[in-house]
Amino acid sequence: QVQLVESGGGLVQAGGSLRLSCAASGRTFSNYGMGWFRQAPGKEREFVASISWSTSMTYYLDSVKGRFTISRDNAKNTVSLQMNSLKPEDTAVYYCAAADYRRNYGLGPRRISDVDYWGQGTQVTVSS
Repeated sequence: QVQLVESGGGLVQAGGSLRLSCAASGRTFSNYGMGWFRQAPGKEREFVASISWSTSMTYYLDSVKGRFTISRDNAKNTVSLQMNSLKPEDTAVYYCAAADYRRNYGLGPRRISDVDYWGQGTQVTVSS
């Protein structure tokens, strides 16, 4: 079992920045690819970014490339999402997600079906 707790959400103006963090506990953190998903009101949950369990390879939703950066610190059991140049369409609840390294070639979750564990979510609101 892995417990994931997100922090760092909030209200920011368009063009601003936020940094989300996810603290993991339970099983060996380094055995999991990690990712962030988001869900806006009335929309389905969607993939945002992922990072592999071993080589820290990253992958992003096209609309956040160049603005968001995912990183992990295996010594601290944390994964972060630095979000810059935020837009109102980035408004959503952001969820941290973990996928066993044997899923998706260890590259981290990119589909909801890849996810073994979810955090509780943190709200990000970007005002125009």
